[in-house]
Amino acid sequence: MSTTDKQAEETPRKAAGGAGPAGPETGPRPRSVRVVLLALMIAMLLAMLDNMIVGTAMPTIVGELGGLAHLSWVVTAYALATAASTPIWGKLGDLYGRKGVFLASIVVFLIGSALSGMAQDMSQLIGFRAVQGLGAGGLMVGVMAIIGDLIPPRERGKYQGMMAGVMALAMIGGPLVGGTITDHLGWRWSFYINLPLGAVALIMITAVLHLPAKDRSKAKIDYLGAGLLTVGITAIVLVTTWGGSEYAWDSATILLLIFAGVAALVGFVAVQRQTAEPIMPLHIFNNRNFSLMSVIGFLTGFVMFGAVLFLPLYQQAVQGASATNSGLLLLPMLLSMMVVSFVAGRVTTNTGRYKIFPIMGSGLMVAGLFLLAQMDTETSRLTSGLYMAVLGAGMGFLMQITMLVAQNSVEMKDMGVGSSTTTLFRTLGGSFGAAIMGALFTNRVQDEMSRLGGSAAGAASQSAQLDAASLAKLPEVAREAYQHAVSTGTHAAFTLGAAIAVIGFVAAFFVKEVPLRGGGPQSPGETPAAEGKVPQAA
Repeated sequence: MSTTDKQAEETPRKAAGGAGPAGPETGPRPRSVRVVLLALMIAMLLAMLDNMIVGTAMPTIVGELGGLAHLSWVVTAYALATAASTPIWGKLGDLYGRKGVFLASIVVFLIGSALSGMAQDMSQLIGFRAVQGLGAGGLMVGVMAIIGDLIPPRERGKYQGMMAGVMALAMIGGPLVGGTITDHLGWRWSFYINLPLGAVALIMITAVLHLPAKDRSKAKIDYLGAGLLTVGITAIVLVTTWGGSEYAWDSATILLLIFAGVAALVGFVAVQRQTAEPIMPLHIFNNRNFSLMSVIGFLTGFVMFGAVLFLPLYQQAVQGASATNSGLLLLPMLLSMMVVSFVAGRVTTNTGRYKIFPIMGSGLMVAGLFLLAQMDTETSRLTSGLYMAVLGAGMGFLMQITMLVAQNSVEMKDMGVGSSTTTLFRTLGGSFGAAIMGALFTNRVQDEMSRLGGSAAGAASQSAQLDAASLAKLPEVAREAYQHAVSTGTHAAFTLGAAIAVIGFVAAFFVKEVPLRGGGPQSPGETPAAEGKVPQAA
């Protein structure tokens, strides 16, 4: 093994407080790693919990600040800033050191949170949510990249259950916490709640995270590439957010955004080929596994965000569940995801084998979506819960494995951009999934209501609320018509999701099982390239 390879494997040990490169006691001290991970999980919880809490508080916010016409921008501004800043944070970490950049992203997020809580009108709230989103873009990337530096891929599987658990906690607890805070403390505390959590994360990370010192890079930041990528991502997110809702898909605004997005991304690729320190080095895509994980991550995001959007809607409108406990409606899917992610991580750590998991995960995702597409007005909660568990198992196999394999496929110096690129593809997949599945759902519901016709159906179609309480006030004929239309729209959305997921299932078979770094001695004939080295672009 070369000197460079030895240094790459020693880095995680030293970062976690290990004793050095030799001897059986030189691995990361478990207690040190767990303390660091606890701080990282708090930061991860900040990023994931925020939208869940704020979503519950939005009706109260609009009631006090007004500006109903601009309501969508409260979410859109945050999503745009998060997506656009994600790759930039990753590259800054590679250039200037992971710890300082990660702490800076937390500070920016907390400043945005405090300002959002103090907003006096909707315009201020939108602007401050954008600041908050800029910080959020660095939270997930920072967590993943630091874990990539801290723990060798072979050992990382032990901690997958912890990360899946944080995700489940955010999705289940977010709406409940948001509703409780809004009812008892006021909507401003849905933002202020981030401050104590963020302060704990800042203190813990400052005190216990010790990464190797990194020489300050003299390379110039690729401002042109960053600008072009920001324009391209912004255009994509706006197209998926506005298309079919704010503007028709063939409107001048949407077509202009599509043109601007394509032109910016083409320009971005051209710049990345020429600049010395690109924001997103294209050579990372020369690695087959990295490219495949980007595709599978995009499709996982597509499916997951669609499921989170439509499952509560179906259960509220058709099965009569309460909107207050919307997080609990996803419990079968989230528990299944958490348990499977934990088991897959342990197996990966113990055996070093992982190719089977993308295949199983993609297959179960297709099966789960196909089953969910069969739901109708007669489907029981138990049956739909079992279907959700199948989908959750599929996502559990994929959520962390995609990041692990992607990070194992890039050199240590590219850990930040590798992590940020994978995160970006998943984020964009979620944006496309929510938009495309949402547009299909809405069109099918409207078509079905038009087909059913009648004043009762018309009354149902005018209902602004989809929850059980509002539907109970409608005449029985109108309520049944609306429930039938919603189940038809759900069928169409999940059928599309299953068809899209098939692409991921096929892609998973092309994954090459490369030994995970930190997995022990090399096999005969194994080369550093097989351990995740990426050929440099010519």
